[in-house]
Amino acid sequence: MDKINIGVVTTSDRASQGIYEDESGVAIIETMKEYLKNEVEFHYRCIPDELHIIEEALLDLARDKKCDLVVTTGGTGPAPRDVTVDATLAVCDKILPGFGEQMRAVSLQYVPTAILSRQTAGICCNSLIINLPGKPKSIRECLDAVFPAVPYCLDLIGAGYMEVNEEVIQAFRPKTK
Repeated sequence: MDKINIGVVTTSDRASQGIYEDESGVAIIETMKEYLKNEVEFHYRCIPDELHIIEEALLDLARDKKCDLVVTTGGTGPAPRDVTVDATLAVCDKILPGFGEQMRAVSLQYVPTAILSRQTAGICCNSLIINLPGKPKSIRECLDAVFPAVPYCLDLIGAGYMEVNEEVIQAFRPKTK
């Protein structure tokens, strides 16, 4: 079974300054531990909402740390300091808008303000980058909605092979002939 490298990036001015604890990054790590059977190495960052710092972190995780998956939390809204999506768009070679569409569709079942989210996903080097909202409850709802496509996406881009815990989440892979 492949060892999987996962980057987790929380973008938050206040959490990065220690004003409050980062619960969102922890929620991503806990969810991934539930989803995956693989041995996982997490590369965690809690950084301020600064475009160039986010771009550098994403590139370091995708290119230098060779993460198979990079999951961000925070900075997906319309406020001036919400620039995580902009950083993702800047570093990715291919954008996968279906991830954002699905996450917004699921979130709209709970809150009408989900239409304000700019969440997206894309490919940088051989890494899939997914932007998630900042609240732990929303993180789980969104990951439950899009994660079934993640292992096959990683197969297609030449990243590590994810083995999922099928008692927790079902992954979709086409049947082989």
